[in-house]
Amino acid sequence: MVGQLRQVDTDRGPVTYTLERKPVKNLNLRVTASGEVRLSIPKHCSVRQADRLIQERCAWISAAQEKLRAAVPLPPPPDPAVCRALLEEAVARVYPSVQPLGVAMPVLKVRAMRSQWGNCHWRQGYITLNTALARCPEPLRDYVALHELVHFLHHDHGPGFQAQMTALMPDWQTRRRQLRGS
Repeated sequence: MVGQLRQVDTDRGPVTYTLERKPVKNLNLRVTASGEVRLSIPKHCSVRQADRLIQERCAWISAAQEKLRAAVPLPPPPDPAVCRALLEEAVARVYPSVQPLGVAMPVLKVRAMRSQWGNCHWRQGYITLNTALARCPEPLRDYVALHELVHFLHHDHGPGFQAQMTALMPDWQTRRRQLRGS
């Protein structure tokens, strides 16, 4: 479905956004990687409600767009063989910390992912790491690899997972913040 381009006056100036009516339950506001503002709304939602949300969230929109402008662009991804090798090395570096806890070495899958740095399929015995990680510094690759390996012990992000991450990588939260900022 093609969206409707709208402009709303806010206390920070006019905001242009794309409005899309979709079969969703909530209003979903996002700023894309190119800085475009997009809002998906339920079919029963009024345009006035959509415009009001844009006005209420204008500070968040401005901050998100500013963060995009300030972000240092990542270098281009390495070729697939180099990418796989970098991610295999990350898993190999952190695996010894979970091996004594009973985690078997998982199969590593590597692919481009749109919204995740990695995921764990603990029942099937494999993890998937995002090819984009190959462009990140080694400590961030290690953080994601360990994060996915710890999911073999704790399947959610609850207190047990967090305690295990802290025990194995005390600065994991700092690395996570760095990764989210890149």
